[in-house]
Amino acid sequence: MKNHIKILRTEQGWSQAKLAELLGVSRQSVNAVETGKFDPSLPLAFALARLFERPIEEIFIDTEGDPK
Repeated sequence: MKNHIKILRTEQGWSQAKLAELLGVSRQSVNAVETGKFDPSLPLAFALARLFERPIEEIFIDTEGDPK
């Protein structure tokens, strides 16, 4: 799953560490989600949506079924 987390985070002027602190997760978790190595849990996805004040669909792009 692709996402716009890095773009949204940098628009806020936040480091990965700051975003992690706001979400109550590790910086490594933020990095893994940002880079697409890890899909977030549903509670984490909702927390990101609330934090960035965006619908989940604006943050995450479902790529399942897309030709690679």
